[in-house]
Amino acid sequence: MKLSDCHNIDDFRKLAKARLPWPVFDYIDGAADDEITKTRNTAAFDEVDLVPDVLAGVGTIDTSCTIMGCRSELPLMLSPTALQRAFHRDGERAVAKAAEKFGVWFGISSLATHSIEEIAALTSAPKLFQLYVHKDKGLNASMIERCKAADFDALALTVDTIVSGKRERCLRSGFTTPPRFSTSSVWSYATRPRWTLDYVFGPKFRLPNLDGYVSEGTGKAVSIQEYFNTMLDTGMDWDTAARIRQDWSGTFALKGVMSARDARRAVEIGADAIWISNHGGRQLDGSRAPFDQLSEIVDEVGGEIEIILDGGVRRGTHVLKSLAMGATAASGGRLYLYALAAAGQDGVERALQILKEEIERAMRLTGVTSVQQLNRERLRMR
Repeated sequence: MKLSDCHNIDDFRKLAKARLPWPVFDYIDGAADDEITKTRNTAAFDEVDLVPDVLAGVGTIDTSCTIMGCRSELPLMLSPTALQRAFHRDGERAVAKAAEKFGVWFGISSLATHSIEEIAALTSAPKLFQLYVHKDKGLNASMIERCKAADFDALALTVDTIVSGKRERCLRSGFTTPPRFSTSSVWSYATRPRWTLDYVFGPKFRLPNLDGYVSEGTGKAVSIQEYFNTMLDTGMDWDTAARIRQDWSGTFALKGVMSARDARRAVEIGADAIWISNHGGRQLDGSRAPFDQLSEIVDEVGGEIEIILDGGVRRGTHVLKSLAMGATAASGGRLYLYALAAAGQDGVERALQILKEEIERAMRLTGVTSVQQLNRERLRMR
């Protein structure tokens, strides 16, 4: 299978599986417990149908929109995800360059493998930093100040990782950050020589945004579950979120909101946006899909705060359904991580091109000339 054989996101998943050692692939692909929620996240879009209008004069269409004060050429964002150099030697650099080419938002994680400053210098695309609140308050303050100095466009506080979900695939494989070879997985690494050589002889794996504060994840190998459970602040509450919003003082979002009640609280503390997200099903298995919660949350706070639908997005039609339901934009992690793992920047660009074409095609086939025209009249529940 080659990159040219990839015609949808699932194709990139197959190519990534062929190219990655199985512990690394399972880290991307896996989720919590029985992985029911991960499956629901995508399946939820099947419960709603689009109703097209014809003879709408769609010779010219406009896919652009404004998200958190910045123009985006597509109503689609690349969600921040951790450890990207474990998937491809270029990691976040490849994603940043692809996002800039397509004029879309992207984000980097507190656990990114390239620094805040390096990414800021690399691209002028709208960029967001995802903050994990650590027990070390000095580390939290350091990351916020570095993002200010680097002129990041927004900060997103992740609120759904007070403790780690039970990611059983990672428990079975022994996946850690940095990745380490184990007896059970050595054959998988040996039979993926391109990945292994890139990892061994490429740039040293590190988490530079934690420099000077945390050795875990760079100098000391730990599982993500262990990292979350020992390093993150389990006492984080709404007062914490309000203080971080004040300390940051720029465009501020909460990532991981799933209830209308919490969406209302986000408005009350002055957040500019919320990500409706269950962390890709990697935290609480058995929770609802973000798309299933979208209507309720839009009814509660629509028009008062921007709403990003995050999770399960695999098709351009998923993006249109999210916007028609009232979201400002849609976003996803795996939708580009599979492509990154498959072929680096070229893979991410091909994935974005496919999604762009799917969005454009779906708009024309539904009789929509701009994303602002999408509304619930386009949708029918099954």
